[in-house]
Amino acid sequence: MATTVKSAAGIFERYAAERPNSLRAFERARTLLPDGVEHDMRVAHPFPLYIERADGAYKWDVDGHRYVDYVVGHGSLLLGQNHPAVMGPVREALERGSHFGASHEAVADWAELVTAMVPSAEMVRFHSSGTEATMMAIRMCRAFTGRDKVLKFDEHFHGWHDYVTNSVYPPLDIPMSSGVPGVVRDLVTAIPVNDADLVRRTLAAGDYACVILEPSGAGGGNTPTNVAWVRELRTICTEMDVPLLFDEVITGFRFGTGGYQKEFGITPDLTTLAKILAGGLPGGAVAGRREFVSQIEMRDEPGWNRGGRISHQGTFNANPLAAAAGIACLSHIADGKAHAAANAAAERLRTGFDRVISRHGIDAHTYGSHSFFYVTFNGREDRTAMGAIGAPLKAAMMLNGVQWGAMTSAALTEADTDLTIDAFDKSLTMLAAEGLLS
Repeated sequence: MATTVKSAAGIFERYAAERPNSLRAFERARTLLPDGVEHDMRVAHPFPLYIERADGAYKWDVDGHRYVDYVVGHGSLLLGQNHPAVMGPVREALERGSHFGASHEAVADWAELVTAMVPSAEMVRFHSSGTEATMMAIRMCRAFTGRDKVLKFDEHFHGWHDYVTNSVYPPLDIPMSSGVPGVVRDLVTAIPVNDADLVRRTLAAGDYACVILEPSGAGGGNTPTNVAWVRELRTICTEMDVPLLFDEVITGFRFGTGGYQKEFGITPDLTTLAKILAGGLPGGAVAGRREFVSQIEMRDEPGWNRGGRISHQGTFNANPLAAAAGIACLSHIADGKAHAAANAAAERLRTGFDRVISRHGIDAHTYGSHSFFYVTFNGREDRTAMGAIGAPLKAAMMLNGVQWGAMTSAALTEADTDLTIDAFDKSLTMLAAEGLLS
């Protein structure tokens, strides 16, 4: 994904000068790792932070700076960093062994929580990541329907496997990744959201195995969908006999105890989950209608086990540590109190940021719902919202003690959000001094 960075020499020079240990770590890493990182979203200008430890709402880098954390483990840490309700059971599980290479009872305990909390979940299959989950969910739909084509939506991200690289980052006509055969990309159609007639016309024109989307909109609502449209999408898929697949890797257990689908009463055929599902450890799942998920089962039917069933392995699927973390996290958040706290923190930020924007007299505004917050500087509510000032703003916020992200955790206090609003104010002043704000 190409990113334009506006010149902000003063901000970037100060950032580098105050983080010599992060710079040394980065200089070493980039000789060994592409871009010096292990995740595209960790590429940062002028270089990424290197974190030494984290606890609650905070992180500390290798230079001793403390940050209020809004990355929250890429969305996986609803409870905040190092939460005792999760880490205690993980430590206990680790003492019993990290990997049994065999089944253990905690897997069913974890699945019981998922099926109790997520409306669509009649049966569950665990994976090690959200990418694996969406890949399996699409395969389940293809096997079930006997069709090959997939309908997705512009800017919606479903991991990095071959079938979801179309139309993710602007410019949308260029796939997210090279190395994907054209014959694979041709099986995937991408269209804009919020147009029910277009969905009907598209589905009528081809044999589609499924419709997949992030129900709240791309990036957890960075590019929002209309709830009424999602509701109509459910009706359309039912009428046209096309399975509806909700990618709730981000929104699952973040929009509430049962994700987006429980919050708005819209039940898909299949749901993909990760992040909060495993309490901050690696873990993913496909949950949904029994007839879809049970296609993985071996059966005493001629031709089924070789030719009918869906094969699925995975060395670390539902390993004891991930299961312990997932059970502990889901049990702890089941009363909804963590969601209420995280949502209230995000609302304080959105309101406070808008006050700051008004004082600075700039053409910008905040948006988002639940525990998400976004700021647009170009009037668009999509992936381009921060424009070329995104990198300077993030660096300025770190200079003021905040690691910018788009999500809150239940660990945040009012003092933390007040500090963040003040940091936003100071950061806009720094950007203005660099001539980056009109």
